[in-house]
Amino acid sequence: MRPELADLSPEQPVLIAGPTASGKSALALEIAEHQGGVIVNADAIQVFGNWRVLTARPAPEDLARAPHLLYGHVAWDAEYSVGHWLREVAPLLDGPQRPIIIGGTGLYFAALTEGLAEIPATPPEVRAEADARRREHGHDVFLPEIDAETRARIDTLNPMRVQRAWEVQRATGRGLASWQDDTPPPLLPLSQAQALRVDVERDWLNARIARRFDLMLEHGALDEARENLPRWDPALLSFKAIGAPELIAHLRGELSLADAREKATIATCQFAKRQRTWLRSRMKLWRAVEAASLC
Repeated sequence: MRPELADLSPEQPVLIAGPTASGKSALALEIAEHQGGVIVNADAIQVFGNWRVLTARPAPEDLARAPHLLYGHVAWDAEYSVGHWLREVAPLLDGPQRPIIIGGTGLYFAALTEGLAEIPATPPEVRAEADARRREHGHDVFLPEIDAETRARIDTLNPMRVQRAWEVQRATGRGLASWQDDTPPPLLPLSQAQALRVDVERDWLNARIARRFDLMLEHGALDEARENLPRWDPALLSFKAIGAPELIAHLRGELSLADAREKATIATCQFAKRQRTWLRSRMKLWRAVEAASLC
């Protein structure tokens, strides 16, 4: 194993966070092969079974190298939240194998290491109202109706985060920030884990994202989209996979494949930028690992 990580304890859980396409999976496999452990998914879309190639879920050859959990085990039309994920992760923290938790969903790591507010479930009618407003007006329509403290905490460029904050306030009469301030103790305090943050240079990552999307197309991403076309519903979480709307638009004759590729690559780069912003602002105490050293 690389010298800079030789001091990792084989007993203590490992957390690996980083933007998409930054080499997190290679690092997790290296640690698992040298020290043992089970690789646990912390990506909100990789849990769904209807996308493997497009979400860069581990390939069969990688699954053969080390045990993996919480990948592709959720039905395409199921609801899945950070609460669901925490409930599935909890028993793994005391399991027979040391967990190596890897992903790019910052909210999952925050909930795991900082705790998760016990917010009541959103009533179906509130969710339906929010979905209809977002489709008609875009997510910016919610911002003036969200309390100032919550607005200061959330990623206001992320439609789902903004909508979620509005739904909480609409359903409970209480801002998301207020709920978060009453958060119970975390399942895994940061002091009890070995937390690694994959740092990456923007241009290097953007070039890698473009190359990876080409490989996804070569390895069947368009076939995956074709399988999902008859049941396509952009309101479902599984269909928030980056690149999925563009490939579906191509299959519907609305975009050429070249245009779909370009738009999907741009969307992925924009998503990675938001991830990098989260890493810088929320994971300052995590140990930095240079992405270039992973490739």
